[in-house]
Amino acid sequence: MEDIIATVGPRLRRIRRERNCTLNELSAATGISVSTLSRLEVGQRKASLDLLLPISRAHRIPLDELIGAPPIGDTRRYTKPIERSDRTIVPLTFHPGRLQSLKMIFCSTQCEPDLRTHEGYEWLYVLSGKGRLLLGDHDVVLKVGEVAEFDTRIPHWFGSTGDGPVEVLSLFGPQGERIHVRAKSRDKE
Repeated sequence: MEDIIATVGPRLRRIRRERNCTLNELSAATGISVSTLSRLEVGQRKASLDLLLPISRAHRIPLDELIGAPPIGDTRRYTKPIERSDRTIVPLTFHPGRLQSLKMIFCSTQCEPDLRTHEGYEWLYVLSGKGRLLLGDHDVVLKVGEVAEFDTRIPHWFGSTGDGPVEVLSLFGPQGERIHVRAKSRDKE
């Protein structure tokens, strides 16, 4: 919200100039003083509905477009990938705690495994490539469409087999929150 508010002034100035409108002309069309309009455009005056509605009408622009608000109903989330030395992590959930979902892409070079433990429960689904999972005494290669589910208190590591990058969907939750996968669909009665 603060990002939107911070960009209102420069956006108002840009729109006014694109329409070849002077501050005096906009003042006459809106009833807002030239001084107030100028302070609004340079960020010295906070934007309010009392000011924005007349400007919106004068420019014949919807209010949400005037202030640069994201479109209503746009359910897309824009995430910033997190780069690590051997992987890229894209968060898919946006609330702390509970179940988290991540898309992870591990580079094509096989890294030296570094087994770790922590509280929680994880579910991995391979989207592309081949991945290597070390889980306790097990060393497993997972291919496209295969799933692994495990308690993260068991020493574990996941990465590329070295045959190319591997892309996975990871669901991770606090201890005790297990992912339930239905092996086959039930026949309709």
